[in-house]
Order: sequence, then C-alpha cells, then structure tokens
Amino acid sequence: MTIDRRSFLIGASLLPLVTACGASGSSSSSTAAPLKIGASLPLTGPAADVADPGYKGYQVWQSQINARGGLLGRKVEFVILDDGFDQNTVVSNYNRLISQDRVDLLIGTFSSFLNLPASTVADRNRMLYIEPSGGAADIFSRGHTRLFFSQPGTTDTAHRPFAGYVEGLKERPATAAYLHQDDPSTDVPVQNLRKTFEGLGIKTVYGQKYPPDTKNFDAIANAIRQADPALVVHGALELDGAAVVQAMQRVGFTPPILYQTRAPSSVNTYPKAIGATNTEAIFTAGSWHPAAKYPGNAEFVADYRKQFSQEPSEDAANSYTAVQVLQAGVQAVGKLDQDAIAAWLHANQVDTIVGPLKWDKRGVPDGSLLLMQWQGGKLEVVAPASAATVPSAIAAKPNWAT
Repeated sequence: MTIDRRSFLIGASLLPLVTACGASGSSSSSTAAPLKIGASLPLTGPAADVADPGYKGYQVWQSQINARGGLLGRKVEFVILDDGFDQNTVVSNYNRLISQDRVDLLIGTFSSFLNLPASTVADRNRMLYIEPSGGAADIFSRGHTRLFFSQPGTTDTAHRPFAGYVEGLKERPATAAYLHQDDPSTDVPVQNLRKTFEGLGIKTVYGQKYPPDTKNFDAIANAIRQADPALVVHGALELDGAAVVQAMQRVGFTPPILYQTRAPSSVNTYPKAIGATNTEAIFTAGSWHPAAKYPGNAEFVADYRKQFSQEPSEDAANSYTAVQVLQAGVQAVGKLDQDAIAAWLHANQVDTIVGPLKWDKRGVPDGSLLLMQWQGGKLEVVAPASAATVPSAIAAKPNWAT
C-alpha cells in the first residue's frame, strides 16, 4: 500500500478480507458505517522505524477484529496521518481527526515527545486516549482522566530492571558514561540510572545530551573512548541507538557493559544496522517478548508473521496492546461513550499480550518492564526469573566484530 504523507485508511488495504468477514459475521457489520479509529504516527522522520512496525501492529489487530465481525458490529477502519515527528503537526493532525475526519475513537502515537501534546488535544475534546508508547511522567501529571498507558511500566520505573541487575553484581563496574537523546522518554531513565549508580559508588566519567536530529556521533564516541568507562548507558529512541554503536565501532571502543533504551528491541532493523554478531550481550528494557505465555500472544506473533513475513517487534506489540485495551473498554461498555469507557478501564484489569494491565487514576500502569539482552542472535529475557527465557545474563560484551 502506498503511504500518503497526510492521510490514508488502513482499512482500504484489507477490503477483500473485511468484505468476506462481514458476510460470515453479524449481519450488522456488513451494513453499518465503519467504526473509525484515528491516529497520527511519525511515519517519516527520525522515529519512522518505530512507527512502521507500530502501524503494522494496528493492522494485525484490525484484520483479527474484522474477521470476527468488527467492533460493536461495525467494520473497523483506521485513519492514519503522518506527523514526521513534529509536535506542531501532531497537534494539527489530532485536531483534524476529531473535527474533519470525525473519527469515533482515538489511539495514541509514539514517543513522549509526541504524546504529550497529542494527549492534550484528546483531553480538550473529552476523548479517550490510549498510548502505545511514551511513558514520561509529565504526561500523567496534568489531571487527564481519559488517558491510559498500555505498557506495564513508565519512564519513572524503566530504570529499575537494569539498576537491579547492576546492583546485584558481585563485581560492579567502577566507571560509567551516560548519553541520551533530548526526549522525556530517554532523559528520565538515564538520569535515574545515573543517580542509582553514583549511589552505588560507580564514578561518572562522561555525560552528554544530544538533539533528536543528531546524525554524526563520532565526536561523542571518541570522547567515550577517551573516558574508557566500564559501563555505557545510552538513552536511545531508534536510529540513534544503532548510530552510536556504529560510531563506537569506528573509533574502536567496545564497552564491557552496554545498556540502551528502546533501540535494541527493534529486532528487524537493529541487528542489520550494527551487525548481527555485534548485538551480543547488549542490554535493554522491554515490555514484551514473543515467547511470553500471556493469552493471545501466540496468535499475535503468528498473524504478524503471516501478514508481514517478518518478526514482530516490541513497537508492534505495544500498538497491538493499545488496541486490545481499547477493544476491552468498548466491548465492556457496549457503546462509544468516552467517559464510560475510561471509567471502566480505571475500575478493571485488562488481559493483554504484555500481561494483565491495571491503572491508577492518572492512567499509569501498575507493573514493571523486563530486563532483556541479546544472546546468540535473539533478544532474550534475563529478569525477572519468572519470565526469563535464558538461565543468566552474559556478564561482559565481546569485542565488536570487524
């Protein structure tokens, strides 16, 4: 399907499937007006590699729900606008979705950078807003009552899995370097890790924040090499994660321990960008794993593989989870009453492919992320033990392959 930078309907690409499903499902689904769900995604720009699998996660859910007769007996269509990772554009897009496209429901976008202004538009129009991504604390401190985050942990708690791992080491790294993209979703976890590790006696030898449009990281990599830290903590979103690794490869520095946010969970693009063998022992924190035994996860993985001939990433799973939450609320209430759906979600637990989710009055989930590490060409769960897919973590990172 060709992506129009301004707007397109996901439903159009699935019309033959929808038509067939409508005929075999409830009779109302074939005659009622489509139920339109609107979102603005950064399909171009620095977060495009996040938005693309996220968009596909929505498509998988759409094909499933329409095959079962739709939502409230209506075929589901997504109206998707591209914001190019621009805050002004995401605001105008959500205003357009509400006032011009007249969507029935909204769904969130990717990154705290975009969700912060986008959720304000939703709240001003008294509409439900479920985020697949973007768990910065600022988003949940404004008193919005129809806002929900569909991952098990937010940026305030994202540091805990890796912090716990380092704290439990018999021999902790003596020094650490910290760098992060200027974004709420990367700033908070990195600062929390730095505070925790300095409290453990780990000396900070380098710290740097860089703009989102940074493309050349050679100077940063050289500075890190000269500081020679035993641990590198990198707050990355997507492309910058691979770019920093590539820069460290060019300057010939392999950190003994490397932790990056978000970027390593892009299982289809990250290994290709840095070299599959070079992923070995890189840590990240994540909300989802394809081998998790939660209800519906195996079906999601199988359908994603069938539909797109590739492995689903965490971003795809996060989108799918967001619409799972939306579906649960709509079906429980039985009508498109935004306030009633929000009230039901505040009062109930929803089973999803990232596990059961329950929220406080701010829309913050009661849970935590998984500690993950690349091992043997696969992204594995190393903690907590109850969810681990490998016996233990790899303690030291091998040198970059030439």
